[in-house]
Amino acid sequence: MKINALQIEIDGIDKEILRELMIDARKPILQIANKVGISGAAIHQRLRKLEQAGVISGSKFTVNNKVLGYSTMAFIGIYLDKAARNPEAVRELKKIPEVLECHYTTGNWSILIKIICRDNEHLMNLLNNKIQVIDGVSRTETFISLEQQLERQIQL
Repeated sequence: MKINALQIEIDGIDKEILRELMIDARKPILQIANKVGISGAAIHQRLRKLEQAGVISGSKFTVNNKVLGYSTMAFIGIYLDKAARNPEAVRELKKIPEVLECHYTTGNWSILIKIICRDNEHLMNLLNNKIQVIDGVSRTETFISLEQQLERQIQL
């Protein structure tokens, strides 16, 4: 498979390494090497190549929001009075720690955000006191997620 952005060639071994790390980023390199059938040094070399090409970046732990008391996830479509207000609105949204994602979109909304809250009262407080007061926000449309039924990355 050829990645167009940098014209890097990804072969079957690269895909196998990536699949293993996408399942568990903490999996020991030697365990992957044994499964793939190449040396640990070769795995490191391939990972460095993929990182330099921008195919992979870093690794992360996934925090269970519910265990921390955040049980309400919502998606909020934000209508701006002018498209030119986008950069300043995004700057303000970045200051709100509960905003997990922010997308510039086509369609009715100018911005779509994903937020996590403790409960509906917390969500209402964020909407009324932090999001809807941002200069340029004319209105919002909120969708509460009842259950996340799928989360995955692209399959290789």
